[in-house]
This record gives sequence, C-alpha cells and structure tokens, in this order.
Amino acid sequence: MLTEWFFVGAGLVLLFAGGEALVRGAVGLSRRFGVSELVIGLTIVGFGTSMPELLVSLDAALGGESDIALGNVIGSNTANVLLIVGHSTLVAPIAAWDKAVRREAMVMAGAALVMLAVGFTGVVSAMTGLVMLALLAAFLFAAFRSSGGQGSAGDHQPESRSVALLLLITLCGLAALFGGARLLVDGATAIATALGVSQAVIGLTIVAVGTSLPELATSLVAAIRGNSAVSLGNIVGSNIFNIFGILGITALVTPVPVSGMMQRFDIPVMVAASLLLLVILRFATRIPRLGGLAMLAGYGAYTAMLFAR
Repeated sequence: MLTEWFFVGAGLVLLFAGGEALVRGAVGLSRRFGVSELVIGLTIVGFGTSMPELLVSLDAALGGESDIALGNVIGSNTANVLLIVGHSTLVAPIAAWDKAVRREAMVMAGAALVMLAVGFTGVVSAMTGLVMLALLAAFLFAAFRSSGGQGSAGDHQPESRSVALLLLITLCGLAALFGGARLLVDGATAIATALGVSQAVIGLTIVAVGTSLPELATSLVAAIRGNSAVSLGNIVGSNIFNIFGILGITALVTPVPVSGMMQRFDIPVMVAASLLLLVILRFATRIPRLGGLAMLAGYGAYTAMLFAR
C-alpha cells in the first residue's frame, strides 16, 4: 500500500503546485491584457484555487467513483469552515465585520441548502448542474455590480513577464492539475479498497482536505497578515464555487448519484457548518481562538464518526 500513499502524496503536491501556477499565469495574462483586479479576483483566482476540486471530481465521476466526486465537494466545504477557519483563528482572532463577506456568507449558506434539497432527489442531474452554473453566474454578476465600480483596469500592478512565458506557466499549471487529480483519485481508491473503508469516507477526508490546500495556504497567510476579509472571503467564495461551479460542471458531464448516507449525514453536517459560519459573521465582531478550537474539535469528531461507520 506504500505505492498508493505515494500516489496520494504526489497527487497532492501536483495539485497544489498546479493550482499556484495556474493562478499566477492567468492573473499575469489578465494584467497584460488590462483586465481589472476585481474581475481577476472574482473569476480567475476564485476558479483557480478551486481547480483541484474540479479536476478531482470530474476525474472521479468519469471513472465511476461518484462517492469520491461528491464527497470531495461536500468534504471540502466542511473542512473549509471547521478545519481551515479553525486553524486560521488559532493563528490570530479573525474580525467578522466585513459587509461584503457577510453578504457572500448568505449566498454560501443558500448554496448549502440548495445542495441539501438536491441531495434528497438522489442524483445531481445535468439539468440541476445547468441551474447551479446559472446561479453561479448570477452571483458573480451581483458581486461585480455591488463593487460600485471599484477595481478598474488601471488599478492593477504592471506585468513585466512576456505573454509566451505566462502562457507556459498557465499550461504547466493545468498539466500538473490533470496529473495530480489522476494520481490522487487512483491512490485514494486503492487505499479505500485496501483498508476496507468506503470511497465516500476517503473522498470526504483525504481527498477533500488535500484539494483544500490552496484555500488553507491562502487563509493562513491572510490571517498572519491580519487581513480577515481575505481569510474569510477566500473560504466563503470557495464554498460557493465548489457547489455551484464544480458540482454544476461535473453534473453536466455526467450525472452524480447521491448516496443515502450523504443525504442523511454528510450534507446536513456541511449545511450546519455553513449556517454556523453565517451566524458568527452576522452577529459577532470577531471569531476568538476558543471558537477556532471548538471548530477544530467539531471537525475531529466528524472525521472520527466517518471512519467509525
């Protein structure tokens, strides 16, 4: 089983490096062509940090491992709130007053409730995926409009690298993402079989946490620098992209079945975590370290229950 763990480790490294290269290359290209920082933040960076989840879910769904495909999305959203926000809070108490983040948190909670309703139908169909993508487009449009015209094309930093180099960086990032996704899914599937645990559990834990590494790195760095809006906004935005974007695209390619256990336990846990963060953002001025410890304890208990079932 050592080989399978090597595949998982190598896959995670490639996903992390590929996501970083993709974002850097795409942002550089956007700056070269005069695209505003606002559009870059809402689209390229948002999608870029979620590319590991997208490639893993697509690869798993096309390979018939639907529990890994869906578990990756559900598990990533749960880990983003309980694990990543919890860890970031331990680094420094996070201020929770940013109005834009609060608005986006309402969309995040709405997306989680949509997933709960869709889950009870037993499958995420192509039509449902199309609706999810339409909701994502509406969210991006509303976010852009609510900016009040901030972030014009002239606000960005100049880009000195050539277009050819930026294209090469972007393409290398995509290649690393594709390769990493394949290694991670193959390794995780083999480990699940060898350990006698379900693919859903592996998808909800190892795969989900692994594909959330870009969000973890971004939020921790933002927390260290005292930028609470970025730390929280990164998580909230990623959770919206995961459900409406990643699951929407995956369902368009192939329908994604939802198991009974996902319906009854894992999706409700994700919804509860999303609502918890929304309540904190709406009624608290900051998330103290004690709150972060409680989140981490909750995630630990959830993970223990997954492996015990």
